[in-house]
Amino acid sequence: MNEMLTARDLLPLLPELLLGGGAMLMLMVGAFSGERSANVVNGWSIVILVVVAGFLLSLPAGKYVLFGGSFVVDDYARFLKFLTLIGSAGALVLSLDYLNAEKQQKFEYGALFLLSTLGMLMLISAGDLIALYLGLELMSLALYVLAASNRDQVKSTEAGLKYFVLGALSSGMLLYGASLIYGFTGTVSFTGIAKATASGANIGLVFGLVFLFVGFCFKISAVPFHMWTPDVYEGSPTPVTAFFAAAPKVAAIAIFVRATIVAFPGITHEWQQIVVFVSIASMVLGSFAAIGQKNIKRLMAYSSIGHMGFALVGLAAGTADGVQGVLVYMAIYVAMTLGTFAVILSMRRDGVLVENISDLAGLSRTHPAMAFFLAMLLFSLAGIPPLAGFFAKFYVFLAAVQAGLYMLAVIGVLASVVGAYYYLMIIKIMYFDEPARAFERMPGLLRLVLGISGVINLLFFAYPAPLLGAATVAAKSLF
Repeated sequence: MNEMLTARDLLPLLPELLLGGGAMLMLMVGAFSGERSANVVNGWSIVILVVVAGFLLSLPAGKYVLFGGSFVVDDYARFLKFLTLIGSAGALVLSLDYLNAEKQQKFEYGALFLLSTLGMLMLISAGDLIALYLGLELMSLALYVLAASNRDQVKSTEAGLKYFVLGALSSGMLLYGASLIYGFTGTVSFTGIAKATASGANIGLVFGLVFLFVGFCFKISAVPFHMWTPDVYEGSPTPVTAFFAAAPKVAAIAIFVRATIVAFPGITHEWQQIVVFVSIASMVLGSFAAIGQKNIKRLMAYSSIGHMGFALVGLAAGTADGVQGVLVYMAIYVAMTLGTFAVILSMRRDGVLVENISDLAGLSRTHPAMAFFLAMLLFSLAGIPPLAGFFAKFYVFLAAVQAGLYMLAVIGVLASVVGAYYYLMIIKIMYFDEPARAFERMPGLLRLVLGISGVINLLFFAYPAPLLGAATVAAKSLF
């Protein structure tokens, strides 16, 4: 343990070191140059995220364990870190035009994205309860500030405060759960906990597990810890909402799956019941509560609650196929979400962003290309074949059926049918209602994000092999 770490030993840590160094550098540039450097800092923050993603792909293959098992880099971590970096970079690209149009250029914005993403990467590689908590808090603290970043708007300040108060509560519960688990197993490392629980669980350990899961469920906004989501989604600046919906969800699902599969394989029956309940509750509430929404950001909040429920179906299976389903689901979910938010950020009239679903009336006649791509993304979110969203649901339901969870799969399919209603309702408004006043021309960067996400969504069925292959390798590295 006392050996000095060499530069070669730290190679698996390079993405985090680059990201942390980049965030500090951006803060220094901003602090010395003032607000006029905002566009430069935000632009370079995107470059840093893309460069870190490149370094991540170039890391040598294999599993690396650093700091006595606290930090693990395996195929699972690489897959989800890459997905998180893409989600963060995509949300930051969506922000550039918005910040200029709203006169909200702040150099802290890009730096907060980088710091939050650094927390997410640490969280994905956490190999013990202490590293898990540190990563979670680094991710969350930057998110609280981003939610309240538009200080001139009461809704944004309220969103930041709600997120902070509820987030602090959930972190306390998670910490309490972690302390119970440590008390009953005598170790904080996931592999140590797995050895200690190999023969089964006592009541104290189950309590610890429940509190740990409360913290995870809050971070992925799963029912019954979803109460913050609609208000925070609606109140936060729209590109920040896009960020919340994409990258942090990936990181939180990543640690949920890793902690559950790696640390508690001996008590699968106990945690499986909790995951099945949370999954069913999230799918059902996400499907029914979205039906009456008038604001498209609130609708996306309930949609994301539902989608986290669908992703948890794969975890409930507790198998390598189930984890593979979760990974495929999250990759497709990020693409669909960023594309949808590119359209939401284009809903601008006379320089003002509008958020009501009724504002999309007749979009097919005023902006046919935008309407087509949004319709395809909504069909995909509803899980209609042959779009990518159908395959996302197919793989998690298949894993559930193979694991004998027939009831869970049936409820999932029924919830998908109910959820399809509110997606199809938006398509009906775009194609059959009388046109509302046309939106302003869609900015180039938003068109780029919408185009990439639309193409992935439409053509996934033609060439799914790279994603499926990577997800299979990543899932197997956990078992």
